[in-house]
Amino acid sequence: MTVLDEVNAAQKKLIAAGIRPNDATSDAEFLARHALGWDRPTYFCRRQEPPPAEFKTDYELLVLRRTQREPVSAITGRREFWGLSFVVSPDVLTPRPETELIVEQSLKFFDNPSRVSIRIVDVGTGSGCLAIALAHEFPASQVIGTDVSAEAIKIAKLNASFHDLSRQIAWVQSSYLEGFAPNDHAVSEIDLIVANLPYVPSAATQALSPEVKDHDPLVALDGGIDGLNPLRTLMAAAPDHLISGGRLIVEFGAGQEDEAKALIAKTPQLTLLEIVGDLSGIPRVASIQKSYD
Repeated sequence: MTVLDEVNAAQKKLIAAGIRPNDATSDAEFLARHALGWDRPTYFCRRQEPPPAEFKTDYELLVLRRTQREPVSAITGRREFWGLSFVVSPDVLTPRPETELIVEQSLKFFDNPSRVSIRIVDVGTGSGCLAIALAHEFPASQVIGTDVSAEAIKIAKLNASFHDLSRQIAWVQSSYLEGFAPNDHAVSEIDLIVANLPYVPSAATQALSPEVKDHDPLVALDGGIDGLNPLRTLMAAAPDHLISGGRLIVEFGAGQEDEAKALIAKTPQLTLLEIVGDLSGIPRVASIQKSYD
């Protein structure tokens, strides 16, 4: 059997365990690459080869853990986001593919991102995936990542070091934008604020999948009674820190589009530019602009 044969067999086991087919495909591949120590290009070049002798036993153990609904990030201690590898732990939310929409929208609004010099703040940075992806795409820009959790900040710093971006990103232990004085030039003239804040209604947290409920930190999931309390707090603070015409790009939960639109409409100085959906067509990310003075 080839490596690909083993991966296809594992995919079927994962689907039988109740994992969505698309996730089963990516998870089976990722676990195989983890067991082999291969990056993605190597996998695609060598997947038609017979695997090493020790691979089958190691791989079967990894797949077994996944069939028991342990997330890949918990099994491997790593997660890919925006083509970059991130260390994750129980102290941070595992990066999701849909959150990459925030990076896509950020790039859309700025010409020549590799050259432009802007100030970016990632609120609730967690693993640092957004701050680091944006620092990678905007190498001439200054990035700040904030999080209320000291443990999350440690993970984010570790990831920034791994990607050689420590000098470009500053990390601040802070709730939302607290501690950022509006009259402080360094943090009152922000060009772009991004955030993937908690948005699950409190009553719905216990109904989440085992991968989420049992492995992601509750503080990164629970968004209050309707799931929008964190977004309300951020929108109220953002205008004091954004430059005229600055952008705020945020993620929200499935079924929250109308509430998010209403919240933006009620916030002085903020105007909705666009809402984009994920690969399933579910509205996920809002791009917002501060009005020009």
